[in-house]
Amino acid sequence: MNRKMISLLIIIVILLIIGYQKLQQPDQPDHVQQPVSVDSSSQITLLFPEDRFPETGKHIKDAIASGESAVCTIDRDEADENRKESLKGIPTKKGYDRDEWPMAMCAEGGFGADIEYISPSDNRGAGSWVSNQLEKYENGTQVHFIVK
Repeated sequence: MNRKMISLLIIIVILLIIGYQKLQQPDQPDHVQQPVSVDSSSQITLLFPEDRFPETGKHIKDAIASGESAVCTIDRDEADENRKESLKGIPTKKGYDRDEWPMAMCAEGGFGADIEYISPSDNRGAGSWVSNQLEKYENGTQVHFIVK
């Protein structure tokens, strides 16, 4: 084997080792911090991208500023009931979604949640984004939202 071939093989082996090491590390997006143990539950911080979902981001910030919780304790089992309670008596408005904070999937959601009319694309995009970020976390995980 000539020197070029040996060098190429060494580079390939190094790249394979690096790739294998990356596969061994948990896939964690930059906007979610690893959970830390807190009294047998988990707590994470989620950086919500206001630049991608400006209406939802503004609503979250305004609701928190007016006294709503910045922490969402995941409780998917009660989401449908929480949504019914939070939207009870809030009429639909053509061309808008009723956004709730805390979200229905949060134990803190439900009756008394802050409701804002926002565009469907912003609301649904934000909901899908949050759902994707939190899908691997169990009920009981506390999520501290920071709108950035």
